[in-house]
Amino acid sequence: MDSRGLDFSQRTLIMGILNVTPDSFSDGGAYLDPERAVEHALEMVAQGADIIDIGGESTRPGATPLTMQDEARRVVPVVRAVCRATATPVSIDTYKAEIARMALEEGAAMLNDVWGGQRDPAMLALAAAANVPICLVHNRSEPIYQDLVGEIKRDLCALVDDALLAGVNKANIILDPGFGFGKTWTQNLVVMRHLSEIVDLGFPVLVGTSRKGMIGHVLGLPVDDRLEGTAATVAYSVVQGAKIVRVHDVRAMKRVARMTDALMRGGVN
Repeated sequence: MDSRGLDFSQRTLIMGILNVTPDSFSDGGAYLDPERAVEHALEMVAQGADIIDIGGESTRPGATPLTMQDEARRVVPVVRAVCRATATPVSIDTYKAEIARMALEEGAAMLNDVWGGQRDPAMLALAAAANVPICLVHNRSEPIYQDLVGEIKRDLCALVDDALLAGVNKANIILDPGFGFGKTWTQNLVVMRHLSEIVDLGFPVLVGTSRKGMIGHVLGLPVDDRLEGTAATVAYSVVQGAKIVRVHDVRAMKRVARMTDALMRGGVN
């Protein structure tokens, strides 16, 4: 259990995605309005989300980076409103420390950085000072590797070392192998097959494969028709030892995770 009470010992946790963006690959533009965003957050909580992950800048390949001011205008009112509407922990999906700081002031309880603290080193100092969980996501500018899994493991260990050096509590570190970040769809499949090696690094692992391109490539389906493919990756992730799955379709993936947990653990939680 980490400092904010996320208990990984009983079951897989469900992180519901709340994109406050006009251009995200899956649901861009759907929840720009704070009232609609809160409504969707509460809907995900009712469906079983354990964490709500709010992001204002699309991280899809080729997306235009946001200015600090534009990102703040998008996410801060939504974080404020969601935190007031529910006790379910809110995570802020950003690589900018200033955005993360503002979100924490509004009640966010977790940081989710797709660059693992490398784009803005102040992020790690913030996580340390605030004593909150931080998810360190593996990422690269180009999908060029000599030893794919080995390099990802070494990169993640380097992220951990930097976080610890900055004073982040070891119990607050969560790792994400970064499906869709700096990897081709075929490389994503290889990483998925070796997910247990990431788990063996000794930190809770978060997996975010929901509706992503590797599913579309394998099944030949558009982004709005990848429920079954996502379910397969969620079940496989749970079997391999993932502790959190980040998903769009909370109700369905909660059921998948719960059933897989029961098969793996021999009980129902």
